[in-house]
Amino acid sequence: MRKALRWLLALTVLIGTLSTAGAATAAQPAATTGTTDIKEQLLAIPGMSLIEEKPYTGYRFFVLNYTQPVDHRHPSEGTFQQRITVLHKDVSRPTVFYTGGYNVSTTPGRREPTQIVDGNQVSMEYRFFTPSRPAPADWSKLDIWQAASDQHRIFTALKGIYSGNWIATGGSKGGMTATYYERFYPRDMDGVVAYVAPNDVVNNEDSAYDRFFTQVGTKECRDRLNAVQREALVRRAPLEKKYAAYAANNGYTFTTVGSLDRAYEAVVLDYVWGFWQYSLLSDCDSIPADAKNATDDEIWNSVDTISGFSFYTDQGLEPYTPYYYQAGTQLGAPTIHFPYIEKQYVKYGYQPPRNFVPRSIPMKFGPSAMRDVDEWVRHNAHHMLYVYGQNDPWGAERFRLGHGAKDSYVFTAPGMNHGANVAGLVADERALATARILEWAGVASPAVQSDPSTAKPLARFDAKLDAATVEREPALRP
Repeated sequence: MRKALRWLLALTVLIGTLSTAGAATAAQPAATTGTTDIKEQLLAIPGMSLIEEKPYTGYRFFVLNYTQPVDHRHPSEGTFQQRITVLHKDVSRPTVFYTGGYNVSTTPGRREPTQIVDGNQVSMEYRFFTPSRPAPADWSKLDIWQAASDQHRIFTALKGIYSGNWIATGGSKGGMTATYYERFYPRDMDGVVAYVAPNDVVNNEDSAYDRFFTQVGTKECRDRLNAVQREALVRRAPLEKKYAAYAANNGYTFTTVGSLDRAYEAVVLDYVWGFWQYSLLSDCDSIPADAKNATDDEIWNSVDTISGFSFYTDQGLEPYTPYYYQAGTQLGAPTIHFPYIEKQYVKYGYQPPRNFVPRSIPMKFGPSAMRDVDEWVRHNAHHMLYVYGQNDPWGAERFRLGHGAKDSYVFTAPGMNHGANVAGLVADERALATARILEWAGVASPAVQSDPSTAKPLARFDAKLDAATVEREPALRP
């Protein structure tokens, strides 16, 4: 009761502070309206509107728009509509706040922590991913603090309805997002579960990735992949003719990246990375064993299956402009070397994010953002869990904990890729991680509290809601 009163007082102060003419309407607790229907409660929140409701047994699922300030520092200077979804179970259950860091799915689905705590789930589309993009788009307002402030404002609006404990989560760029949210608003969440979250502290120092690619998997598998990648560059001329015909047939263009040649090399250089990000060691059998004697079609098909020749076209890049903008302004991007490929075959190497964003959008890299977050996590992490995959390249530069961290953990799932999760951890770590998530969510039983090895997800597995999917973005995107 005391906690609820503190929240109501805090919200009253917030409303008084943000009520400015022309600004996005400040978040208010809808639970005070007296209605019991969850849809009415959600739509009673100022700035919240319904796009659609989709039925799912045991839940209510809503796709919503929420009015957000373009600039949280100056909320009177314009707004935009941000898509969110709510998978509603019961207001008495804990709530998981999820974002993948990209577009939001409008199909009902549970993230792993939601299944573990048997809770509600709020999912947010990251700002500037369409349709959640201000018009006109002021790209300087796309940064990690503004996005964290989007989450904070959504949480503040919904906390009056979902008054139980909250857990932030996300995979890949979403795991990064959950971390940044905790860094800027550490009092909002009761815990954070970040999956496969890269942490590029020093953008120009990427030797960890080079070391990773000399050790991952087996030598036989690495040799197969390296040989196919090299052969695709050796056969550049005939395969680029195939690429040109492919592009013409599909209406693809190359204005942003600059040329078909640049796009071709970018796809090929993503090949090895993309395999380890999304495949397992057992999938090496699908890679041509004798690249030098493989046909052009076999080389093409292998590269296309893993990297995707459509990606570095204008049409493939456009949906990911917000990611590349952030990579080139704050997040950083990896650069690796290819010692097994002669220099004459590599013209451009890993290209910087600037090459994948239209030149009409100005960009300037700020090196301090990731250093600040890394320092904060090392010394201030509280109730934070990081899960990485042993064979995932993005885990080569990861978050680490220092002496100031409390009740926080970094675990690695053996043999797993970019889809690593708690279920893939070794038994004792899986039980500990599950127990801590239950405790942070406020639903750990006395038995789990006394013996974490007994911890298990509270909700039964649902093949549709809980489908184990990798956070699949094009190969060099987290």
